Amino acid sequence: MKKVSYISLLIILLSITVSSCKQKEVEGIKISETLYIHQDYRTNWELRHLIRQTLNKDSKALAGLANFNCGDGEACYELGFVITQITYKMGEADFINLLGQLDQKELSVLEGFIRVGLEYGDNDGNGKMDKKRIHEEFPGIYNLLSIK
Repeated sequence: MKKVSYISLLIILLSITVSSCKQKEVEGIKISETLYIHQDYRTNWELRHLIRQTLNKDSKALAGLANFNCGDGEACYELGFVITQITYKMGEADFINLLGQLDQKELSVLEGFIRVGLEYGDNDGNGKMDKKRIHEEFPGIYNLLSIK
């Protein structure tokens, strides 16, 4: 009986360990290397949760992404890339609906993230920086953010 208990405990511990491991991708959204390596398990889980919830059209999660502590420099550029991937995946119209529920500060921060995500992210999947511009890729978002 004791042997079964130890095996059960081992299986539970392994399950918890595996489920708490950091992940570099969630629902097709890639978390780039610099952003990923500066995260502990909890922070990585939080980012993945915010990504999932934003894809489920939760404006509070999008606000959470705007306020997510990415550190500085390259990791924040990579958070911008995460946000542009979300925008492409959910579509500009749905993303605009979420933006309509955010305050001015969050909109301003997201605009910056989208700009750097388009310019420095690999949104085409070709392994290179795209150097895309917000007014060309997301004209509706650009118009919304330019008005505010």
